[in-house]
Amino acid sequence: MTAALSFVPLREAAAELSARYAMELRVARTNLLYQGSRLPTLLMLLAVTSCAVLHWQQQANVWLLVWLGTVGVLALLRITQVVAFERASLSRKASRHWRVNFLIGALLSGISLGLTALFIQEVPGFIQQMLVYGLLACAVLSASVAYAVSVPAFLTFALPSLLPASVFLLSQEGAYARGWGLLGLIMLAGLVLIAWQMHRLIQHNLLRRFQHQALIETLQEANNRSDQLNSHLAEEVQQRRRAEQALREAHDELEQRVVERTAALQATSSELTASKERLDLALEASRLALWDWDLDTDQVFHSRVQELFGVEPELVTGMLKDLRPRLHPDDVPLLRKALMDHLRGQTSEYIVEYRVRHNDGHWVWLEDRGRAVARDSAGRVHRMLGTRRDISLRRQREDQQRLAVTVFDAASEGIFILNVEGEVLSVNDALLKITGQRRERVEGFRIDEIAGNFDLLKRYLQIRGELIRVGRWQGELSGTRESGEHYPQWLEMTVVRNAQGRITHFVGFLTDLSARRAIEDRLRYLSHYDPLTGLANRALFRERLHQASQRVRQQGRNLALLHIDLDRFKHINESLGQEFADRVLTQIAQRLTEAVPEAEMLARLSADEFALLIDHHTSLSALSRIASRLLSKIREPLQLDGHELVHSASVGISLYPDNAREVSALMSQAQQAMQHAKHVGGDTFQFYSDNLQACTVERLQLENDLRKAIREEQLAVYFQPKLDVRTGQVCGAEALVRWRHPSLGLIAPAAFITLAEETGLIAAIGEYVLREACRNACQWREAGLDELRVAVNLSAQQLRQGNLVSLVRGILQETGLAPHLLELELTESLLLDNLDSTLLTLNQLKSLGVGLAIDDFGTGYSSLSYLKRLPVDSVKIDQCFVSDLPREGEDAAIIRAIIALAHALDLRVVAEGVEEHAQLAFLKAQQCDEVQGYLISPPRDAAAFERLLVEQQALA
Repeated sequence: MTAALSFVPLREAAAELSARYAMELRVARTNLLYQGSRLPTLLMLLAVTSCAVLHWQQQANVWLLVWLGTVGVLALLRITQVVAFERASLSRKASRHWRVNFLIGALLSGISLGLTALFIQEVPGFIQQMLVYGLLACAVLSASVAYAVSVPAFLTFALPSLLPASVFLLSQEGAYARGWGLLGLIMLAGLVLIAWQMHRLIQHNLLRRFQHQALIETLQEANNRSDQLNSHLAEEVQQRRRAEQALREAHDELEQRVVERTAALQATSSELTASKERLDLALEASRLALWDWDLDTDQVFHSRVQELFGVEPELVTGMLKDLRPRLHPDDVPLLRKALMDHLRGQTSEYIVEYRVRHNDGHWVWLEDRGRAVARDSAGRVHRMLGTRRDISLRRQREDQQRLAVTVFDAASEGIFILNVEGEVLSVNDALLKITGQRRERVEGFRIDEIAGNFDLLKRYLQIRGELIRVGRWQGELSGTRESGEHYPQWLEMTVVRNAQGRITHFVGFLTDLSARRAIEDRLRYLSHYDPLTGLANRALFRERLHQASQRVRQQGRNLALLHIDLDRFKHINESLGQEFADRVLTQIAQRLTEAVPEAEMLARLSADEFALLIDHHTSLSALSRIASRLLSKIREPLQLDGHELVHSASVGISLYPDNAREVSALMSQAQQAMQHAKHVGGDTFQFYSDNLQACTVERLQLENDLRKAIREEQLAVYFQPKLDVRTGQVCGAEALVRWRHPSLGLIAPAAFITLAEETGLIAAIGEYVLREACRNACQWREAGLDELRVAVNLSAQQLRQGNLVSLVRGILQETGLAPHLLELELTESLLLDNLDSTLLTLNQLKSLGVGLAIDDFGTGYSSLSYLKRLPVDSVKIDQCFVSDLPREGEDAAIIRAIIALAHALDLRVVAEGVEEHAQLAFLKAQQCDEVQGYLISPPRDAAAFERLLVEQQALA
């Protein structure tokens, strides 16, 4: 048997060797492929080089160099791949990627040789063609012989190297070409036959070599193991002889003892059998498990182990070793304390409840009872006996009872339990809180004794009858608290039946609906009224307006709608905060209510918009007086937290049925009139008219056309030159946008820039102008013209969007314009709006190298403290100061002061709007740096401006 078993590891070793030699066989085959690829690769490179040189002598072509370079790189990569493979370890050489990479290299080499064969017919002279074809044949033959070890490798190389070129040459008309093609096919057929023979030979030799090697190693391993087994067998024979002698001696002694003890054991065995049967019956009846624990060895005997723990008894032989890992972590401290107290003699009995994990994963509650049965003279316990039982069902019932009590006491609904006679057995705290009664006044009394009133008692009697008939009832009742307060309540009751189906109890659930009714009333209020001002909201206003229009239509009267919008109210939100703005709105709403007491209704439509409804006005003059009184009331100074605020509003008035016969049209017309009042400056009122409707439609059409213009690139950038006063040369240009409207022609920016700012289109227009200006400046520089600084105006929306710096950086990188040739112009009011954020943006732009200029200087809030903080390079004097030159006056003094101030701060000064020679002479005398205006040149398109630069450069 031992000898038979010894062949098991031999078979395992043989299997292991077979796997290893299979891997080595794959490595050997791959190794042969890589070793044999050097010579074909060099011959391929030589053949391609020869073909390229012969072609080059006939006709120089850059594609020959590209082809030759590509084949050279391929040859270098294949040689490098061979070197890498030779350096790799045996385990790495067995990787599949070496074979895949070799097949890819073979395919590319075959394609390269096939292309070379195609070019043979273009090589002049038969001798030269013969030379190239001979080199190709050597490369193909050497590669085919080397690659024959692998059929995929041979086919991957041979087919693309010979088949396409041969077929192509056979299709040509020349005799030489057809001869080479026929020779290629013959060579391919011969190579396939040779490769097939060589592949069989090499495969057979490799297999035989590895099989012999594996067999030799397996036999050597078997001989080694046989020697070891022989030595072991000799030792075992000696040991067995000694053991047999000892056993014979012990056997004789044991037979004598067995005879003596058999009689005693037979007597006690009958007694133990009877006692064990009685104990087993008792344990089975009580569902108890017995355990006997030896504390010295930690050995324990268990009964019913499979039932309690779900494992075989042999797997739980130690109390600490096997049972403790199954204990629930939360129960370990309690069990340890109970055990230690008993071991110390502090308790007469060991009793504890704990959880153990059953073998299927769930927790089982157990109860252990036991006591120490063996102690030494020092009181140390050596042995304990006890019983154990599963109490999971009992603990589950206790948990459910505790949970039910907790839910009963913690429920937000009032819960009460009645017996079949209607006596209250139990109530929870929520019921006492809802009814306001005391527990001793409720529990133990019949429900008809605490009903509160006769109607409620009557309803309870009806409910009882339906409960008995149906088993469930629910509905809304009107209850009375102990204080006498009436409240709505929702009552649900159900019956409880015993196992026989008889009714034993009634359970009721009582919910106080007072809070829900209050919430519903509050929601109804919020759905119709503004929570801030207390005025009607838009929904209620539309409903009342619809009712008023129906009433006016039936009675033949008239109706006026006033749409009120506070002017520039968003500045209060931005400067003083939302809370302060809400207080202002509350005061304004109170003023509106006081100003027009005869109004049918006043509502708040949105944040700072209100609507006033006047039923049956007498005339337009009366409405004008009401609107004037309303505006005057709003205009009164308002004192809040030490701030004095003066507000204004814009009012639009629409009449029903004179202007509209539908509610939606009436509101829309009033809003249009209000918007018109805002456009004329605010703090006024406007009546709706047909002309206003036409202007609104025209404005909407213009907005749609502008969106279309941006989308269809109808915008154009014009350039107005800037003249250096000292040199008399054009030193820069300001980029100005124009709109080439398909039907209206060229539109100046004054007609659409304001609309673009209001609709948010100014950002797209500004980005377009910035990109076109930079692109044209680059084109002028590339055309050999002098470098010019191009200036672009920025809008407030571009500055507030937060992406201005990244936009400028991206356009500069996109167009290639040097940053110092770009200048961004910003107005004073734009710079001082949110100065800290503006300074951060300007400093970031300055770090890009972009120039900055203040446009329209002197028309805004010019301040030296701001000017010295702003990182600007120049200031532009507004044309309103230049137009009155050269007459001496305030404008001349202002210009002198601006130039002196700018030069003191090392800033350039640009004057715009120069249209007369006298103005230019005055500015030159005051040492103004640059000027622009129609005297120099009107704005020109990019082509005309480029011609101007060419003319200037020619004159220079």
